Formats: sequence, C-alpha cells, structure tokens
Amino acid sequence: MTYCAAMGISPHLARLRAVIGHDLVMLPSVSVIVVDDEGRLMLVRHAGHHDGWAVPGGAVDLGESPADAAVREIREETGVEIDLPRLVDVLGGEDYEVTYPNGDRVAYVTAVYRAAFAGGTPVADQEEISELGWFTPQQLPGLDFSRFSAALLRATGHLPTP
Repeated sequence: MTYCAAMGISPHLARLRAVIGHDLVMLPSVSVIVVDDEGRLMLVRHAGHHDGWAVPGGAVDLGESPADAAVREIREETGVEIDLPRLVDVLGGEDYEVTYPNGDRVAYVTAVYRAAFAGGTPVADQEEISELGWFTPQQLPGLDFSRFSAALLRATGHLPTP
C-alpha cells in the first residue's frame, strides 16, 4: 500500500492522524494484479515492513479515481506502465486491516484491478518497495504472503482456499 508511516503520507491522512493518532481508520485503496505476456504475476515486498510478498497498490488520493490510482501507484512504485486496468473485485474486512510499524492502524477497502504489463523497466523504487518479482501461477502457493495479499489472491482465485 502506498501509505506507510516510514514514508510520507498524504496531507489529508496527516490531518486525520493528528486528530485520531494511531486509531483504526478506513481508507480506500487499489490493488493491481499485473500480468506479463508469459502469464506471470508481479509481486512486491514493501520497504519498512517485511511481511511477505504482496500485490502492488496503494491508497486512492482525494479527487482521484480508483482506476487512475491503480495506474499511478504501479508507475510510482515499480516503473511499469500498465494497460487500462479492469476491475475484478472490491474487498474489505478483517484480512485487509494493517498495523504499520509505528502503530498506525488502517482498514483498507481495496478495489482490485487486473492489468497487462504495457512497458517500462520493472524496478523496485526502494522507497516504498524493496523488491519486485514475477511469478507463475504455479509458484504462488509456495510463497510467503502478507495476510492482506493472501486473502486478496484467494478471493480472486489465484490461491487455493486453505
């Protein structure tokens, strides 16, 4: 997710945090299942909190559409351009709650998009993303995922339900 206490946060969220401290806040977000020509999925590891592989994405900014946020987040975090993203699902609930290292708690409602890799040089930005990789669908069950991403990949049919 774009919002991480170790990095800058939006002015809107900074104002909220000044009032509510670390209390749980609900935020809109996007998650993007990026697929290359070989059918591999792009996964990332977040800088600052190492909780396994994750589907890239982030918070929706004020005045921004979720689809625009999906394109922006992928470009900012990975250097990748994507084709027009297609909405797959909207997810929320306990599995999509995150507690950041500084104690900030967020309940995300995430619009999940699927998009094809359209260009660019995939590279972790080292600010929000520390590592980036491409994985075949067969490799996914053997990976260590964040709770958020495991739930998302199960909900979208990319991982089997335990």
